[in-house]
Amino acid sequence: MPAPAAPPTRDHPGFPAVRGRLPAVLLMTGSCLPVLGAVLLAPVLPRMQDHFEGVTGSAALVPLVLTVPALSLALLAPFAGVVVDRLGRKRLLVAATVLYALFGTVPLWLDSLHGILLSRVLVGVAEAAIMTACTTLIGDYYSGRIRDRYLARQTMCASASATLFFVLGGALGAAGWRAPFWLYAVGLLLAPVMARALPNPTTAGLGALPNPTTAGLGVSTDSGPGPRPFPVRRMAGLCLLTVFGAVVFYTVPVEMSYLLDDLDVDSTGVIGAVTAVASAATVLGSLVFTRLTGDPRRRLPVLLLPCAAGFLVMGVADGLPLLIAGAVLNCFGTGLLLPSLLTLAMSRLEYADRGRGIGLWTAAFFLGEFVCPLVLLGGKGALGSLASAVALLGFATLTVSAVLLPLARRTAVPLPRQVPEQR
Repeated sequence: MPAPAAPPTRDHPGFPAVRGRLPAVLLMTGSCLPVLGAVLLAPVLPRMQDHFEGVTGSAALVPLVLTVPALSLALLAPFAGVVVDRLGRKRLLVAATVLYALFGTVPLWLDSLHGILLSRVLVGVAEAAIMTACTTLIGDYYSGRIRDRYLARQTMCASASATLFFVLGGALGAAGWRAPFWLYAVGLLLAPVMARALPNPTTAGLGALPNPTTAGLGVSTDSGPGPRPFPVRRMAGLCLLTVFGAVVFYTVPVEMSYLLDDLDVDSTGVIGAVTAVASAATVLGSLVFTRLTGDPRRRLPVLLLPCAAGFLVMGVADGLPLLIAGAVLNCFGTGLLLPSLLTLAMSRLEYADRGRGIGLWTAAFFLGEFVCPLVLLGGKGALGSLASAVALLGFATLTVSAVLLPLARRTAVPLPRQVPEQR
């Protein structure tokens, strides 16, 4: 099967015009949908546990209702990337958003815990397609600093929406454990707007055109008689680093309530306020990222330092102020780290590989989310306390920064040249 044709260039009359802010707003909103699945149900899990207490194994199955979409997303995002490259980004995004709404609202009518779990697996399938398509479309529509800015805004929107969805989930949960599932219906509102407002990044019949991201670098863009080989080596190390980066990113949101409990802080109001402050620090880090310039490879070792320092402060904290200070420092660092990893991944991919590449990156990130609590649980078991496990993760982050430092100085593999910014 011939490889997909390269897109029309910006100067070609077939290039889709991306006018106004609506396409970007839709892609940012779509990127928040997997976050909704990750935090929306957390406040109602105890009520679900009570409702299904007569079901064998409910103590283990009910928490899976919250976490299994992330595992499903991690496993299936690479396949979503293949579909994105073969069938088209926009078409898949619209279809997946409709399926997200349908699968997400199924628990409103089911009274089988196993059936609800199956619907959550299917939600993860839809989330894999949505996240991969949204990120790939950002890479298709924009370039240069504009693209980097929108990739950073993905992180900002995800962090801010996590806090909002947690509050909404708690408020709706007062009406019953099923009520938060109604929010999944937002997909039915988004899908028709996406279908109408998002331009298609490819134009049929234009044939193979030069790929602007590799022009002048000596990289062949000729599709040839067969499929182009995917740049596995270019992405493998970055995906491995992304798994680690996701563990770093999710440690504070996942473990903060337990760290506060170890300090005898059990007020839900205080826990919510501390989580909100940490989320604000992530947003601030993402804002600062949009002002950074230069090679993203050279920045990575430095950006890991505030993440590591925050973990070390949290590990030795003997009171609430020091714990908050460490969390803010760490989250500021993760706000810089996540868009840097995503920008670096995007810069290594040509148009024909972008869906598969972003699918792999997305899988790596959500795999890191899934294993994050397991890593810290193992560290706690070995060291005796969660604070010690967090401090150990801080030392591991410092080690990764030190390993990356000499690698970041290499310039043997050039990054694709930035094309003129497309607004």
